[in-house]
Amino acid sequence: MPTRCYSDVCMTEYAIGVDIGGTNLRAAAVTREGEMIDKISGTTNVAAGRDRVILDLVSNIRELLDRVGAEGFTGVGIGIPGFILLEKGMIVGSHNMPGFDNYPVRDDISQRLSSQVVLENDANAAALGESWIGAGKGVSDLVLLTLGTGIGGGIISRGKVMHGFVGMAGELGHITIMPYGNPCGCGNRGCLEKHASATAIESMANLMALGENVSARQVYELAMKGEERAKRIFESMGRALGLGLATLINIFNFPLYLLSGGVLPAWDFFAPGMFDEVNARSFTYKNTNTRIEKATLGNEAGLYGAAYLPFQAKQDK
Repeated sequence: MPTRCYSDVCMTEYAIGVDIGGTNLRAAAVTREGEMIDKISGTTNVAAGRDRVILDLVSNIRELLDRVGAEGFTGVGIGIPGFILLEKGMIVGSHNMPGFDNYPVRDDISQRLSSQVVLENDANAAALGESWIGAGKGVSDLVLLTLGTGIGGGIISRGKVMHGFVGMAGELGHITIMPYGNPCGCGNRGCLEKHASATAIESMANLMALGENVSARQVYELAMKGEERAKRIFESMGRALGLGLATLINIFNFPLYLLSGGVLPAWDFFAPGMFDEVNARSFTYKNTNTRIEKATLGNEAGLYGAAYLPFQAKQDK
């Protein structure tokens, strides 16, 4: 296939990655070399129903195909929140995407576009993006934790997402770090995300009377101003995160563990407690050059990872 150029980027192949959530819907054309050559950003109109969301998604993909051209197009990768049955290409549980449960989203979109479509959990897609061209480039084994409203996770082993036997591996936010801790919507108590997410930070701020309906961002701003209670919240959050990371390090013995998400700006406040706990609880961490670092792609990680899925699928054939 001849090389062609688009917006000063020359390429032989490209794929379209889609990152869809309860609020945002984004699609991007990305070359095999990892160059993002075009992008469309919008909102996910969940209130209008599933059919409207699918129509918007397909419309965005078609618009990108029109703008970039069909030559060299490899396929579509979609990162979407929820538990995904990979073989069936359907979601069996997603709080952010009502109406999508047990719906064959992959096959429906594939038929509408007459194209290969690869479906993946959004946190897994972000981990794959970081592994491909982000902070994990050149590292074939890594774990990504996304610190946001909840805590998502993705495990990359030998360059590929670790899925488990039905596709539900990597639910790292639901590992137990405190047996009798805060109740979680998953039915467990003491899940990592109930003690180390933005929601957990907000809950602690409420308990410590930092204000009414204080956001995690506001807690961070208070900590920056020297508010001791805000600083203690991040220390508690960091120690909870350290408990989870020590467990992951002891299990996987991977060389790299990446953190991303909206809580990352508070690194200087939560990292000391996090590293204290990891040092105290992981013999492996203390005796190897295991790294815990910030991810680098931000909210673009899922787009890159989703776009990489068709390339990877093609290699596996």
